[in-house]
Amino acid sequence: MKVLLNDGLAKEAIILFEEAGIDVDTEKRDVNQLISEIGEYDALIVRGATKVTKRIIESGAKGKLKIVGRAGVGCDNIDVLAASKNGIVVKYAPFGNTNAVAEFTLGLILSISRNIPQAHLLLKSGTWKKANLRGTELSYKTLGILGCGKIGNRVGELARRGFDMEVLGYDICPCFGPNIKMITKEEVLSKADYVTIHTGGTRVIVGEKELNLMKPSAYLINTSRGNNVDTKALYLALKEKRIAGAALDVFAEEPKTEGANFESRLRDLNNVILSSHLGASTIEAQKKTSMEIARVIIGYLLGGDFANSINVGESIELEEQTVYPLFIHHRDVPGVFANIDKLLADNEINIRANYSRQIEKTGYALSVYILQRKVSENIINKLNKIANICNVKT
Repeated sequence: MKVLLNDGLAKEAIILFEEAGIDVDTEKRDVNQLISEIGEYDALIVRGATKVTKRIIESGAKGKLKIVGRAGVGCDNIDVLAASKNGIVVKYAPFGNTNAVAEFTLGLILSISRNIPQAHLLLKSGTWKKANLRGTELSYKTLGILGCGKIGNRVGELARRGFDMEVLGYDICPCFGPNIKMITKEEVLSKADYVTIHTGGTRVIVGEKELNLMKPSAYLINTSRGNNVDTKALYLALKEKRIAGAALDVFAEEPKTEGANFESRLRDLNNVILSSHLGASTIEAQKKTSMEIARVIIGYLLGGDFANSINVGESIELEEQTVYPLFIHHRDVPGVFANIDKLLADNEINIRANYSRQIEKTGYALSVYILQRKVSENIINKLNKIANICNVKT
């Protein structure tokens, strides 16, 4: 098997592939090269730089491609719908950068609260100023979190434990835990001293309406996706001092190459600090994310494991369909599964999954069939008569 790492991975992840007997190609391809060559690979893994288009997926599906992996959280750069239509699994690595982004979010909150970047730039230019750089403390203030998934929860934990902040949160899928008090989006915006976004996706989460709900003394932080904030509305709110400030690590339009020009009208404002999408850029996060995506890709290619899939249910339970388990003890020899499958098919019983394990070194196995229809006693009797089957139970 072969895997193409089009945006690279940490060396520890490459070692995992090699130990699993999977060949690794780290040479970067452009779009046209990917379209022409991707069918030669069993898996494609990207970070944020490569856009996995419909044409790439369709070309890969005609060849060997089975799975696309995103070494990170968001899959905005992968055409997931095209992958689903072509039977290609899409997986991601949501855990590796959780702490890195959460810590960076707190770093931005501290920076915007205490004017740290401004003081740094003034001193670097040879100017000592202090009086007009007076800031505000985080302790006992209110933090509002929009999007309370893994990163949002970690931000809440750090803020609550480290700064004794009251943490309020909103999510379209409410999640209840010890770190965040869940309330409505409008309440979060109107009560919070700091509003931080951790939602992902491409739609606007904070626009003119939301900015008008925030307190004049409040700050907005975005380490999620650039499109989550209406930049024009934010510019006007900052310029007119309708909110105190903002700290942004992500932008709707970001340069694709190192050293490229960065254009944004927000650069003209003094009450905003900007960083170049650094949230997940730590040594630890890059290593953990690389190893996480490597493990789940290997798990699928070598064992059919659907963990971390975003377009396929990780488990039968997540499909939310009624299923019926069937337990079969049998000799571990060729032909047993074929005979079981045929009998079930002849009786129009669909198999959703089949889990089978050997019983030590006895030469026998236990197989559990997950079915979409309950089997009758008559079918069980027929199964028991199949050669090499010891017993069948429901």
